[in-house]
Amino acid sequence: MLFLSFIAPLSLLALVAGNPVAIEDICQGNKVVTSTQFIGENKNVKLEHITCDAIKASEVAEKGALLQARQTPNVCGAPCTTDCFLPAGGGPDPNDCHIIADALRFDSQNVAPVFTVTNGTNNVLSLTFASCTSFFLNQATTSLTYCRTDFASLVDFIAPNCQATQNAHGGLCVANDGRWFVQVQHA
Repeated sequence: MLFLSFIAPLSLLALVAGNPVAIEDICQGNKVVTSTQFIGENKNVKLEHITCDAIKASEVAEKGALLQARQTPNVCGAPCTTDCFLPAGGGPDPNDCHIIADALRFDSQNVAPVFTVTNGTNNVLSLTFASCTSFFLNQATTSLTYCRTDFASLVDFIAPNCQATQNAHGGLCVANDGRWFVQVQHA
């Protein structure tokens, strides 16, 4: 079960002055798209696996590294905390984000219920449709397995709840142990 709440901004790489962070800001050195495919029933959601020379670590991820030796790499259902990017303006269309969520659900039933994001430099899974981009970032020192339906639920929650009506323009949900986060922002 997902734990979602709104709290004051955390000290995270992903929250820089309340703004979303682009993949280019997360990567130290070169950003390389190692594979691209289109997913979902209509094959209209672009999925990219992204490799970076190195990933900038966050304070929360460093704290989470202490817990990793005791925890399983399957983080399906792991609790996370939602923060919205302030102020309003420039957020994705929640309907476009819902297309991404539906593609994840379709692939959960027709490909596999889980996906694995490796640690190290190949640790970003990015999904884009029209005005919406969402990505899963593995900040752990180990590979992580995550459920496509959990990812879909987060996209469907963040997109409509972190919009102009909430004085926001996208947001993210950071694992309570800091090992991963899902971000939703304008493409």
